[in-house]
Amino acid sequence: MMRDNWMTQLRKGVLELVVLEVLHERKRYGYDLVQRICEVTGLEVGEGTVYPMLNRLKRAGLISSELVESAEGPARKYYRLTRIGRRELTWMRGEWTALVDRLAILAEPSDD
Repeated sequence: MMRDNWMTQLRKGVLELVVLEVLHERKRYGYDLVQRICEVTGLEVGEGTVYPMLNRLKRAGLISSELVESAEGPARKYYRLTRIGRRELTWMRGEWTALVDRLAILAEPSDD
């Protein structure tokens, strides 16, 4: 039970980083973005979580969107990183790496 909650909180904590990483690859529409994230075991996420986050990231200026007509159905809203979003992603990557490095230090035996 504790593990499930911990994993849920961990995924929530890194989801913005995950979304920005996926959008760094190329522009994507919402469902495609969710599918790409779910390809990675342990990162499964629902549309109900991703769409509100996309709106928050857009309001923050980290991503932009455009409506593109589709020959296969209704128009799709595509999302892409902005210049600010790319800078923020670079910063987040650095912070993530630093956090992992700090955890590795704590995992080393101490002299106590």
